[in-house]
Amino acid sequence: MREADAVTFDAAGLVMAVAQDAATGAVLMVAHMNREALERTLATGQAWYWSRSRRRLWRKGEESGHTQRVRAVRMDCDGDALVLAVDQVGPACHTGHATCFYRSLVLEDGRVRAVEAPPGAASAERAGPAAAPAPSDRAAAGASGPEILGELAAVLVDRRREPRAGSYTSGLFAEGLARLNEKVMEEAAEVTRAARKETPSRLVEETADLWFHILVLLVYQGVDPARVFGELAKRRR
Repeated sequence: MREADAVTFDAAGLVMAVAQDAATGAVLMVAHMNREALERTLATGQAWYWSRSRRRLWRKGEESGHTQRVRAVRMDCDGDALVLAVDQVGPACHTGHATCFYRSLVLEDGRVRAVEAPPGAASAERAGPAAAPAPSDRAAAGASGPEILGELAAVLVDRRREPRAGSYTSGLFAEGLARLNEKVMEEAAEVTRAARKETPSRLVEETADLWFHILVLLVYQGVDPARVFGELAKRRR
């Protein structure tokens, strides 16, 4: 029996797929898969979906670069809904929000209204008690100031030495220098776009993406990020 045969597809040949952040547990988005999208996802480790509006397969991030590396695909008891545990690169929502679920519903004067969460609320929600970081991510989550860069670099060095199946960072290291250079250039372009056309919150998010990928590049090249910190300290003096 093929893997996809365990899934109950609807009359249109589709099944609902919920993408969830593997580290925080945050629900990122809901889409649909047909049999081919599911099989491609399982075979490649990248999230593939079926677009009902465009009537075609699409890989998450194929245009935006905001990809989803899939750690696991889980199925509910009836076989008619899937949950993808993913490592999300950049925002999951096409609006630029970290998650598609950035609005809350409230009842006011007998009417249901959608209210957007205040800036930063989505990040706070992801970090809440119900979405505690996985043990492998706690070192990077421990610092709240500039020292986070050093802690994150230590985690990256560990990923370089001991690759982990399904890890986005391990996948980057495996893809090599050319791909890492591309990612840094892509993220730098996203930073400048956010500065020109988007909100300060988006600029912060894109800068974090850029810093992260620069750290990955340094570790890949065997350069201790502390040398960069030292260079900055010299220039300040």
